Amino acid sequence: MNDSAPLIHPTAVIDPSARLADDVRVGAFSLIGAEVEIGAGTVVGPHCSIHGPTRIGRDNRFIGHAAIGGEPQDKKYAGERTELVIGDRNVFREFVTVNRGTGGGGGVTRIGNDNWLLAYTHVAHDCDVADHCVFSNNTTLAGHVSVGNWVIISGFAGAHQFCRIGDHAFLGMGALVTGDIPPFTMVGIDGHGRPRGINSEGLKRRGFDPARIGAIKRAYRTLYVAGIPLAEAKQQLAEQARDSDDVRQMLDFIEHADRPLQR
Repeated sequence: MNDSAPLIHPTAVIDPSARLADDVRVGAFSLIGAEVEIGAGTVVGPHCSIHGPTRIGRDNRFIGHAAIGGEPQDKKYAGERTELVIGDRNVFREFVTVNRGTGGGGGVTRIGNDNWLLAYTHVAHDCDVADHCVFSNNTTLAGHVSVGNWVIISGFAGAHQFCRIGDHAFLGMGALVTGDIPPFTMVGIDGHGRPRGINSEGLKRRGFDPARIGAIKRAYRTLYVAGIPLAEAKQQLAEQARDSDDVRQMLDFIEHADRPLQR
């Protein structure tokens, strides 16, 4: 948006109850609804709609045609008060949709900080997305999905409702996830979302040294390659976790699973 242009385009519609920081920019034909709060430095591009109750932090960018804070797409939703909470420095590209929570699912959808949601991404009701994630074009999260830090989801991939995706996981293009994905795991591109090793390239880029990556690889082999029952695999992971905080993170994730692991 041109720095010399008015902060609020004359064709934008801003509800009187919305609270915008003084330097928020709103583009042509965008709608900011009731009970929306937008923090400093945020830019809302043209043809966007942001419905409340929604709280948005600082320095976010909504590029254009994004639909944010709409009612959840859940037949059980009966108009109860729910909200969307978005952190700082996120980028929402064209036609991204993010829905508010549901009363039965905790009431809140959350997006953390420093995430990139590329075109046509959909984040459904009651999802919880942490920080530093990249969701490529047409990523789809069903309701109640939890996504950890530094997760990359490739184009046309998606997660079934109530799934959890651990820190530093990588989902390949078109992967369909119906179970929990432990931290550091790479999911294949065969359409079935099967684990295919660890996200070693991503870990290298984030400063993991060879010893840490080696420990994570051993844990992955124990869990997915050794062919042993899950209970026995957890016992072995507990032994390995004595020397590795990363393996401890994997084990803790598995111990708190509400759904089966993706196998």
